[in-house]
Amino acid sequence: MILYHGTNQDIESIDLTKSIRHKDFGMGFYLTPDKATAIRMAKKKARIFKGTGTLITYEFDEKAMQSGLNIKVFPEKACVEWLLFVDANRDRKNDKPIHNYDIVIGPIANDGVVLQLTNYREGIYSPEQVAKLLQDRYLDQQYYFGTARALEFLHKTSVETL
Repeated sequence: MILYHGTNQDIESIDLTKSIRHKDFGMGFYLTPDKATAIRMAKKKARIFKGTGTLITYEFDEKAMQSGLNIKVFPEKACVEWLLFVDANRDRKNDKPIHNYDIVIGPIANDGVVLQLTNYREGIYSPEQVAKLLQDRYLDQQYYFGTARALEFLHKTSVETL
């Protein structure tokens, strides 16, 4: 399977210690099967952090799914479990990882999701209400790689400057 990573520079080798902790699925390396999503991310990172928009293509060896890795796959649509998982990972009061998955696959919490997460945190909506509100919204998918063992199933195939 082909996955893409949008960034502001080429990545020679993936260093998980350089990851940001409070992202959707925690501190790890993120990719998407959607090229347009990765391109948008690359342009955004170049604009914010300087550098040049860069699209890196990886081949994901799907044998990982039967390798004994600890893998969590969420439905493609928003659900309560996914929402609470993202909320817990994004909680800046929590400095420790909330899970021990090697790979997590599921929707990206885009700006609309973040707004609804805020509504949940402020007690305006329950998790069930938020998940229902997000059901009809298309959410791009992401693949999180959180361990060196998981990264063994990723192989860089190309780098494109945008």
